[in-house]
Amino acid sequence: MDLKDTLNLPETDFPMRGNLANREPAHFEQWDKQGLYSQILESRKDQPSFILHDGPPYANGNIHMGHALNKILKDMVVRYQTLQGKRCPYVPGWDCHGLPIEQQILKKIGDRIHDMDPLELRKLCHEYALEWIEIQKSQFKRLGILGDWDNPYTTVNPQYEVGILKVLRALVSKGLVRKGHKAVHWDPVFRTALAEAEIEYHPKKSPSIFVAMKAVAPEKMVHLEDLGPEVYFVIWTTTPWTMPANLGISLHPEFDYAVVKAEDGRHFIVAEGLRETFLQQCELENTKVVRTCKAVDWDRAEAHHPILEDKTSLIMLGDHVTLEQGTGCVHTAPGHGADDFMIGKAYGLPVFCPVDVKGCYSEEFPLMAGKFVFDANPEIVELLREKGLLLGHKIIEHEYPFSWRSKKPIIFRATEQWFMELAEGGVRESALKAIDEQVQWIPQWGQDRIRAMVERRPEWCLSRQRHWGVPIPSIRSIQSGESILDARIIERFVALVAEKGTDAWYSEPLSSFLPEGFVYEPTGESSAEEFEKEFDILDVWFDSGASHTAVLQQRDELSFPADLYLEGSDQHRGWFQSALLTSVGAFETAPYKGVLTHGFILDAKGKAMSKSMGNVISPLDLIKEFGADILRLWVASIDYRNDVGISKEIMKITADAYRTIRNTFRFQVGNLFDFDPQADLLPVESLNPLDRWALHQIAVLVKDVTEAYGNYEFHRVFHLLNRFYTVTLSSRYHDFLKDRLYTFRHDSEDRRSAQTVIYHHLNALTRLWSPILVFTTDEVWPHIKASGPDAGLKSVHLAHWPQVPANWVHSELNNEVETLLNLRDKVNEKLEELRSQKAIGKSIDAAVTLLVNGNTPEKALLEKYREELPELFIVSQVIIGSSAEEDATIQIQAAPAEGVRCPRCWRTVAILTSTRSGEVCPRCAEAIASLATNSN
Repeated sequence: MDLKDTLNLPETDFPMRGNLANREPAHFEQWDKQGLYSQILESRKDQPSFILHDGPPYANGNIHMGHALNKILKDMVVRYQTLQGKRCPYVPGWDCHGLPIEQQILKKIGDRIHDMDPLELRKLCHEYALEWIEIQKSQFKRLGILGDWDNPYTTVNPQYEVGILKVLRALVSKGLVRKGHKAVHWDPVFRTALAEAEIEYHPKKSPSIFVAMKAVAPEKMVHLEDLGPEVYFVIWTTTPWTMPANLGISLHPEFDYAVVKAEDGRHFIVAEGLRETFLQQCELENTKVVRTCKAVDWDRAEAHHPILEDKTSLIMLGDHVTLEQGTGCVHTAPGHGADDFMIGKAYGLPVFCPVDVKGCYSEEFPLMAGKFVFDANPEIVELLREKGLLLGHKIIEHEYPFSWRSKKPIIFRATEQWFMELAEGGVRESALKAIDEQVQWIPQWGQDRIRAMVERRPEWCLSRQRHWGVPIPSIRSIQSGESILDARIIERFVALVAEKGTDAWYSEPLSSFLPEGFVYEPTGESSAEEFEKEFDILDVWFDSGASHTAVLQQRDELSFPADLYLEGSDQHRGWFQSALLTSVGAFETAPYKGVLTHGFILDAKGKAMSKSMGNVISPLDLIKEFGADILRLWVASIDYRNDVGISKEIMKITADAYRTIRNTFRFQVGNLFDFDPQADLLPVESLNPLDRWALHQIAVLVKDVTEAYGNYEFHRVFHLLNRFYTVTLSSRYHDFLKDRLYTFRHDSEDRRSAQTVIYHHLNALTRLWSPILVFTTDEVWPHIKASGPDAGLKSVHLAHWPQVPANWVHSELNNEVETLLNLRDKVNEKLEELRSQKAIGKSIDAAVTLLVNGNTPEKALLEKYREELPELFIVSQVIIGSSAEEDATIQIQAAPAEGVRCPRCWRTVAILTSTRSGEVCPRCAEAIASLATNSN
């Protein structure tokens, strides 16, 4: 028998190359085939639950890196909680209503969309959403995400729509929903109101103008009586198109206002704090401040309208006026601004909005009727110039609100909308209390972020002027023109939706929705012919926000409130907030116990990904090249709480880390080829001291990794495990263990001791990695002969979290071995000197002498581990001698070992012994002899 054949070399069919891109799809297909998700739930059916509620992605387009980050984080949470023995149903969902899908239909059919029959449009949108759900579903599966993919929730499902309407009904019953006239963000492309969460800011070039508005009867105004008729309040705006709708000028009651006399004799009123800037920007020279006064005496005075001769502008006092820019005299158009609307309402001003749904002037401003407002800016500026009222004009670039959907600038436009009361209804106060007292925010700054957004939000505009969504079942009194939103009508609608979906609002007669005996008290109207339907839909954030009712409270396997919501940081103003407000409003409690927030994906240079910049990286492309497990490993390696960059180069570094992990699994599996834990597992007290050290190390690792997973610190999980692989195993334990594994008698206690700890390591590490490396660990699992409650399980994902017996921990022994490992580093320096001198090849060619004072703990430690030192240092001989030095310093000497080299184990020994395979050292001779005995 050749000497090589007498070695205990690793044997395994676990491949060195992962070939993940090719193997993983078949692996997930096998999970589907065996019903792994159902098996996992069944195995935990009587256990406490952990409910992570999926925030629904939009059913539109292929998944991107943000989707991948989000879904992988969720999957890691669910898999960890499952390993902890909890029942963790994961129900994926999709958001299907709203503008993005209508936008895609618009691209296909053009402007015909505006005149299309609503049911035809809704059918096209519905089909589009379902098509993308199936595409995205397969893409999410490819990421290794396990869940109830056969029964997801979708916001177009009639049962889900019933849940939405139940929340609306609860809010209406509490008097929290009203209709009102208010300036809102308006998308003139899609002709609908927009929520704040649907707004993004981009640079835009706009005209910046200073306009003089002449005071009406200044002789009757305090401080201005003696100045003559030429007294003007100066306003500043970057939206000249709103000037026709001007109804007032807002001043701050506490600011000082300067009255500045110009060369031409006109007097201009501006805030003292902005006077110098105003004069510079309008290039006014040789001016004189004739007096400084407060604005309180001008409250409710008037100025002439700068454009419309039949209107005047009211002087008003408001705290919203600032000294940041402009003149301190704020152009106020209640039909075109939120602050304008509020102060106009307080002063009893009408809402004048001469702009239609398309963003064009209406007949209320006949001079420019039909002209798009942004196109009208130059004409408005020129008109003001002709009237002699334009004091300054230039083009500036500033941040301006754009529609998230159409990517075009929005306008502010006053319309009739349905609002959910937040401030007046007490919902806001209750929501703030829930934020502070009911919810764990991860990271903690999420609490401050959402709190700041909620505490300054007076109401929520619920209505949108679209057809693709859940109709608000309001009707209008033909006699009075009043809108009616009645809980009893909503209840009738709910019954029809359960049967026919929300299309029923369009297809069924109004009489179907009027409850028996319904009477509109203000007018006495009661028959269907006396009313007409209204066709606004709910804000899509209401749709998804209501999932706490439509999903958590309607599916038996789930529960309310959820344990965790997990989404990107933009959802503090989106889903986190809409869910909170609807839940607090309807049920007076938060819908979640915890909220985890992740950042955004950037490119390697820290820039946002954009198709126009050509820096978009698709997770689908990365998976084709690297495999899903390596992408998942990258997600685990980053601190997701911040924005993070990704590139092919970063993925290659992650792939290198993966190779170390995979090769370590292969090493461990290969060295257990002849190990049966039922027969060969040694008790802890019988283990070699170096193996006991390694067992202590895995015990500490399990404790630290468990804590990191429990705190959602996945990057810490990665770094703990990665360090364990590269330092504890690769540089230390596996490095010095090979001689014992390969050359000792195959059934010796020393070798079984090493195999026992490798088995414990493999068993634990496979489970510790399994929430992250879902395919690789499941590939390793069949090679582990699991015992106890996990014996016979076909997947690691059915298993439980590793348990650490108390006797695995041995702190005293660990400290001793760590001291020796530090000494090993110094020994290696000496060996490297010999290697550089070409005195030795490998470290096994050397002998090491350690000299230390005989009366020190260091000497006692060396004597205690005398037998283990050659293995630890990977040398042929270690000699312990006494030093004449009085201190405890260990002197290290290294030299080529003296004797003969064993051709089997490569150690240098005193003598060789003859065997049937040739001359070897006595230890190897015993190992060879045991093989002969075994074969007989």
